[in-house]
Amino acid sequence: MRFLLFCFLFLYFIPSIAQKKCEYDVEVNDSIGSLKTTKEFLIYEKKFGNNESYVFLSLSNDNGTPVLNFQLVHKNSDFVKAYCIDAKTKLYLQLENGKIVTMLHPNVENCGSFMRNDERNVRILTANFLFLKNHYEDLKISPVVSMRVKYTTETVDYIIRKELQSELLNQFSRPQNYFIDYLHCVEN
Repeated sequence: MRFLLFCFLFLYFIPSIAQKKCEYDVEVNDSIGSLKTTKEFLIYEKKFGNNESYVFLSLSNDNGTPVLNFQLVHKNSDFVKAYCIDAKTKLYLQLENGKIVTMLHPNVENCGSFMRNDERNVRILTANFLFLKNHYEDLKISPVVSMRVKYTTETVDYIIRKELQSELLNQFSRPQNYFIDYLHCVEN
């Protein structure tokens, strides 16, 4: 009887602790170097009236350096506010275990791009953030509960849901476990 109970528990918990399979949008190895980038993952979605905000993340390994790719998309039929980043911009991840992981933006100022699409204004901001070694391992074991981005002129908090049924993508995901599931994809 104990053996059956052990087998049942083992089979029940294995899928929950297993890492996700790595799927890459970019995988290049040549004489210049190597680059692997995972597919984009919707980590935050907010719709209120005609205002929509989405945050997508992907992970890259650029010649041995892990990088977090961040993309903020705003859609609205009215004016869409610009968020800008510069070399002082930081991204903070608050983990369920109480720790804060800080990531740095190494590039120059960027306010994204603006376009009009189907009678709506769309603004897209893309940025890369570098991991600091002291908290890298924490991301592998503890879910992310919130993300704070310190833009050039203001700070914005994004609450990361445990489960997300996306209206945009019409799919179910677990955003809090993003790093637990996919960080192994960009390790050497």
